Amino acid sequence: MTDVALAQATADIRPALVLLVPLVGMALIFLSKDRPNVREAWTVLSSVAMFGLVASMVPGVLDGRVYEANFGEFVLGIDLLIRADSLGMIFALVASGLYVVTGLYSIGYMRGHHEPFQTRFFAMLLVSVGAALGVAFAANVFVLLVFYEILTLATYPLVAHDESKEARTSGYKYLAYALSGGLAVFGGMVIVFVYTGSIEFTRGGIEGLSTFAAEDPWIARAAFALMAGGFAVKAGVMPVHAWLPSAMVAPTPVSGLLHAVAVVKAGAFGVSRTVIDVFGPETVAAIGMGVPLAILAGTTIIVSSLFALRQDNLKARLAYSTIAQLSYIVLGMALLAPEALMGGLLHIPAHAFAKLTLFLCAGALYVQLEVKYISEMPGVARRMPVTMTAFALGSFSMAGIPILAGFVSKWHLLWGGVGGGNLLVVAVLVTSGALNVAYFWPIIYTAFFETADEHGGKPVLLSAFGGRDAPAVADEIRPDGGRVGDKDEGTDEPDQADTDDHEDHDEHDGHRPQDEGEDGDDHDDHEESHDDHGHGHHVELPPADGWERPVGRFRETTPFMLVPLMTTATLMVLFGTMPDYLIFFDLIRDVVEASGAEGVVGR
Repeated sequence: MTDVALAQATADIRPALVLLVPLVGMALIFLSKDRPNVREAWTVLSSVAMFGLVASMVPGVLDGRVYEANFGEFVLGIDLLIRADSLGMIFALVASGLYVVTGLYSIGYMRGHHEPFQTRFFAMLLVSVGAALGVAFAANVFVLLVFYEILTLATYPLVAHDESKEARTSGYKYLAYALSGGLAVFGGMVIVFVYTGSIEFTRGGIEGLSTFAAEDPWIARAAFALMAGGFAVKAGVMPVHAWLPSAMVAPTPVSGLLHAVAVVKAGAFGVSRTVIDVFGPETVAAIGMGVPLAILAGTTIIVSSLFALRQDNLKARLAYSTIAQLSYIVLGMALLAPEALMGGLLHIPAHAFAKLTLFLCAGALYVQLEVKYISEMPGVARRMPVTMTAFALGSFSMAGIPILAGFVSKWHLLWGGVGGGNLLVVAVLVTSGALNVAYFWPIIYTAFFETADEHGGKPVLLSAFGGRDAPAVADEIRPDGGRVGDKDEGTDEPDQADTDDHEDHDEHDGHRPQDEGEDGDDHDDHEESHDDHGHGHHVELPPADGWERPVGRFRETTPFMLVPLMTTATLMVLFGTMPDYLIFFDLIRDVVEASGAEGVVGR
């Protein structure tokens, strides 16, 4: 076992500065609430500053150095210690780098959709990413848990941004799940500390934990179950996943933050820390906890993919896809073999690039055309060709198609299963790939190759799961399981203006002036704002005569939205075609080589 802080540890202020930037940025955003352009400039500058600080530490970390900022002892020998090591740098690069494009995209989305409460939105978005970086750079379980809970509290206003009853209910549900998961992690942390006297992350496992596990395996299993299970809540592992589809009531940039950049990745990262730096792969194998964790992950992958099949709401389908895809990371950790660990950690950036691309595309469709249902998408690629091309690439990556990011991570997972003799894992991966094609290909096909007359708005499945017979008229049941005419239940922005007139959002690409009191308006003003801009799902989509081509090249949406989604799609292709040349590969190889996992291959 090799302590990540040995020999090469260097005192450095940069890990602390990374966490200071969001606090300063939040204050400046609130102070600039009356000047929207200045407020958004602080958002962009803060994102660039955070990414720049993180990137500046990469060369040293690749050379084997570890950067630390110690704020002294908190209690019982537990230090408030921030540390940038190779494992933390993987998550930090993903969170800080993708926040740059998410921040730019959010400006276009919030302007284009004339969302209220924009000052609060940008401030909490920044704080949430800062908390995710705190999770990445935590040097022990206590510090990680502190930032983990800050992340929960900071993202609640984003989930409940709409301030409708539906949004508040979804926010409370998210809080209940996430805080309960944090409480479980705290319980596991206490057990580890009592029996070992340490909770500081150590590559290959905390010293003394293997001895304790050999002497009292059941208590060690309980500690592992509490910690891994607590982190699995935010990772969306079934059966503690229900908060995630409900959280789709939030604006699309928040959905991207939840699914690709910060929140669910924090849960998967916590599971990774637990396996690699708290217990260590050998100890996890010795107490027999890899198998049940793998069963949970594999079950989640298959079942959530089946649920994705029956979603007509585009964001809901992406939400269930996220539940499945995050469990690839958990599965890699559970298999304990070096190749599987490589695959699981590679899936952190691979999934982030692809899933953020998909959500950015979904948001562009909603802002420009008010399309949020798959049954509304026949021929939409004619109107938004660049957006739908990026969506297609993201879908292919999720399915593990070669030369895209998802193939790289799933290839290593596959060989991790083969090398360990886990043929059932191979079956899960192959089946999951087929299901990915099954729920993504219809979207691509209808967008590129169908018209409204050919599509007919037919549901993906004729009935909900559970054995209900298909109705005589297929359209009586919606693809998400509800009946036509029912209120949409918690998978997207609430339909607050079902009878309002539709307005063309192409006329609103510019920035609407925002007076001093807008962010503090009451809910009645908020509803009025939504009414003015046609949030309702009343327009007959797609148009009977088909979608019109955009006027001019790349004019399908505002550059604030188009450039970010093109950027993430490009990163996804680069990761798939030249992974060895990207720093993620070198960082992950360092983590795996020092994890002590070689001895558990084939167990």
